[in-house]
Amino acid sequence: MKIDSPLFDSIRVKPSKDRRAKNDGPLCQWANCKDKATNKAPKGPNSPGHWHYCLKHAREYNQSYNFFAGMADDAVLAYQKDALTGHRPTWKMGTGKRTIKPDLSALGGSEDPFGLFDGTGKEQKKRVETRIIRNAERKAFEALSLEVSATKAQVSARYKDLVKRHHPDANGGDRSTEDRLIEIIQAYKYLKSVGMG
Repeated sequence: MKIDSPLFDSIRVKPSKDRRAKNDGPLCQWANCKDKATNKAPKGPNSPGHWHYCLKHAREYNQSYNFFAGMADDAVLAYQKDALTGHRPTWKMGTGKRTIKPDLSALGGSEDPFGLFDGTGKEQKKRVETRIIRNAERKAFEALSLEVSATKAQVSARYKDLVKRHHPDANGGDRSTEDRLIEIIQAYKYLKSVGMG
């Protein structure tokens, strides 16, 4: 680059001294320092405001600064946990329980005769399943064209019926339903592995 280039003036180098120092303004609040205060440093989480230091003492203060000094361990953990959400309130999701009764004043103070908003609905009838049904199990029942509430005997009978219907030997050697037969066999094997076959 040439010395007379217009880009030469825009090159920045680290200054040898603090450029922000001015003749007027407050003095450094560090003990026995007579330099001008050009930088702010926070006092702490429970103390509002800032210290006013020169560049040298601001760097020294920042290196030794501990935001959590004087806080109990549980308070530090609580602060760090809240920091994950930006110190904003959060609500649990997917618990299936309402802990707060809804405010019906937005509906004009009207009653809730059917219990639609508090979860105690008179018209709500929940189907109670005695066991947990997984998605793979639901798909297996669908492959056998059965309801989820089918018994072992119904599963076995349907499997035998479908195998007889879709087997190539029963169809005169026609292999067009072979994919359906494989699906039926896999579904039955899965149901058998979970104790339904």
